[in-house]
Amino acid sequence: MPDPKPARSMWAQLGAYSGLATILPACTVAGYALGYWADSHFHSGKLWQVVGVIVGVIAGMVELIKVAARD
Repeated sequence: MPDPKPARSMWAQLGAYSGLATILPACTVAGYALGYWADSHFHSGKLWQVVGVIVGVIAGMVELIKVAARD
C-alpha cells in the first residue's frame, strides 16, 4: 500500500517545525497578557494572571500535540 502523504522538501519541513518553538511561549504570554488586563480592569489581584498563564500553557500544549500528531 503506497504512503498517502507525499514527501515534503527539507525547506517545507523546516518551515513547519520552526513555528513549534514559538507556539508554547506565545500562548503563555498571550494568556498572561489577557490575565493582566482582566486583573487591572476588575481589580482582582493576580487571580486572572495565574488563570491566564495556566490556560495559555494548556492551549499551547494542545496545539503542539495537534501539530505533532498531524505529522
